[in-house]
Amino acid sequence: MNQSPFTSPSSTGLLANRYQLKQLIGSGGMGEVFLANDILLGGIPVAIKFLTQTVVDTNMQQDFAREALMSAALSQKSIHIVRAYDYGVNDKKKPYYVMEYLCGKSLKDLIPLPLPMFLTLSRQICLGLQCAHQGINIDGKICPLVHRDIKPANILVIPDPILGQLVKILDFGIAKFLNSTSKTSTIRGFNGTLPYCSPEQLDGEKLDSRSDIYSLGVMMFEMLTGKKPWQPETDYFGAWYKAHHFEQPKAIADVKPTLKLPHNLNSLIMACLAKKASDRPQNIAEILQFLTSLEQSNCYSVPITITSNSILSRSLNSKLSITVEQNCKQLLWPENKPIQEIVFPRIIDTVQGSMTTLWLMLSKQETKNYALSTRYNQFIFITSPHPMLLWVTVLYNRQLVPKWLPCYLDMQNPQNCRLVSFLAENECYPLIFFTLEAPHSCTSVLSSRIEPAGRQMLKTWVEQSQSLPPASQPQLSKQILKQQYKQVQSRILQHLESEPKVVL
Repeated sequence: MNQSPFTSPSSTGLLANRYQLKQLIGSGGMGEVFLANDILLGGIPVAIKFLTQTVVDTNMQQDFAREALMSAALSQKSIHIVRAYDYGVNDKKKPYYVMEYLCGKSLKDLIPLPLPMFLTLSRQICLGLQCAHQGINIDGKICPLVHRDIKPANILVIPDPILGQLVKILDFGIAKFLNSTSKTSTIRGFNGTLPYCSPEQLDGEKLDSRSDIYSLGVMMFEMLTGKKPWQPETDYFGAWYKAHHFEQPKAIADVKPTLKLPHNLNSLIMACLAKKASDRPQNIAEILQFLTSLEQSNCYSVPITITSNSILSRSLNSKLSITVEQNCKQLLWPENKPIQEIVFPRIIDTVQGSMTTLWLMLSKQETKNYALSTRYNQFIFITSPHPMLLWVTVLYNRQLVPKWLPCYLDMQNPQNCRLVSFLAENECYPLIFFTLEAPHSCTSVLSSRIEPAGRQMLKTWVEQSQSLPPASQPQLSKQILKQQYKQVQSRILQHLESEPKVVL
């Protein structure tokens, strides 16, 4: 490890009058990564990568700047790529860029994996790679990328309220544009990690996305077995060159006989490890399609956990105070809202203080139908690329089609943070029913209860939202939540239908 001038940063020194460097947390061939606090944004933690002191070559500095550009551009397209949002040069002419600081575990520390987790993480890795392979727009031209260093150490797995585990692909330091005109030498100019390199990468040939697919195959083999497909006598270049070019990979069944692996999954991994690029899957989409179908099959689906950050609460006869209920029944439908079936949250003032309520308009008949329904709610929160909260209320009756009431809240909007804060302060929130038919009056008020753990989590999410750096991708986060909402709906229904019938 190279000694850095920032290994013991001054307690008063600031980078760019904004970032308080704390400690060295990692280093690699191109850079060193420091934990820092963004003073401008209240001291939130960030990761700052500096170009190593020994790298003074102009081309390497250009590559480093390009890495920051690629990470920033790709992270706007995929949540599975680490986000970069600032770049600069310090007073010692040392380039750096600022990334999101992620608390998680390296994939290398998690393997081997059980099959359900393998499928979930592999699919997310493929989604991130697909984004890179599709490329980024530079000066009006789409430039596809090859990562060239896919390995477990470059995959971070962090807790996530939607997915359980969220994959982030790191280190685009040696990634190359497919249409790059720069020359790559063979052994002398080799970049990559030997156990995961494709034969063509070791030969210094021009690479395409199929080289990453080979590296992915090596990694998937290791994710399942804890071992690599080859075990040469030494770790020198020549030994690995021989293995990748001339030796057949071990059989998964021989490495881990107790692993019950679907035959077609075994075939997929072996196809990714083909010596010739033309014999491998030709793009990530082919792998994604297979992994998604296998993950969603009955045998290998991952059951939803209705706990922790993704909160599901069930309400039976949870009562509002009489004064709050009376206050709600006196409310009038807002003039600025259309007369149609819609749902929206709103803060109201009561004698007991301000509280968050949910307003909805239904036909008179539907209002009667759902008057005796059981209420459930679920909250799902994502921080990247833009902090967004999905608040879902479900009116459930075994004799009726469930009524889904989703609300998407941009958590960089102060009014929404205030709304969620009030939501967290009360055990129940009112569902205020208005009729589609004139005079559009309030006909009934139900309540939905939030578990204590859920209310605490909402408070935590508000605090997180207020400490995050500014973001400008609310529509992208909303689209991500919409996709997850569709998946979560079926799983919530399975959960609800499996519960014993309750007589109200």
